[in-house]
Amino acid sequence: MTTTAMPKPHGDRGMEGVVAKWYAANTAAVMTEYQELAQRIAREIRPGSRVLEVAPGPGYFCIELAKLGSYAITGLDISQSFVKMASKKAAEAGAQVDFQQGSASNIPFPRGTFDFLLCRAAFKNFAKPVAALQEMCRVLKPGGRALIIDLRGDASPALISNHVDRMGLSTFNRLMTKLAFRTVLLKSAYTKQQFMEMLAQTEFCKVDIAEAEIGLEISMER
Repeated sequence: MTTTAMPKPHGDRGMEGVVAKWYAANTAAVMTEYQELAQRIAREIRPGSRVLEVAPGPGYFCIELAKLGSYAITGLDISQSFVKMASKKAAEAGAQVDFQQGSASNIPFPRGTFDFLLCRAAFKNFAKPVAALQEMCRVLKPGGRALIIDLRGDASPALISNHVDRMGLSTFNRLMTKLAFRTVLLKSAYTKQQFMEMLAQTEFCKVDIAEAEIGLEISMER
């Protein structure tokens, strides 16, 4: 029996309006995670690196990374609401980040543009996952690296519930977040095996997939 991931039965969908505002407020509650990830990536890339975040949402990672060094940072999101929101937040923080609207399966940049690419907590939502991976590979320079951080498709409901409980959310947001995991996110997420099969259809030369409590970290090199 094949486990290969199929294209989603819908086009790329971005959060807009009040949903985008709710997501931004909810994820701001775990700002330390974005700060720690930015610090980690800053230690791994060179000054002046060209960085692309695919589906940055409110832009928290891009903004935190921009505070740490002289990088050329771009954020690409399908959501017009998030592009406007992230651009405003970057301006308020004095962070130089170029947020643009666009699809992960048709990234609007030439081949070999970026040194590093990040996609955090969004890959499971892409309508064409294999095309998105192929595009990520295409826009990286030879030797460039990509990192996908996302939910495991085989994460247990109990582990997810415990994870949400530790996020420090209000009672209402905690209940809504658990509902989103159970009804939408977990059903859309991929397993390690599915990622391996999808990545076999790309030109990435090195791949490492690490499993965490409820998530996966997929490291790739062009």
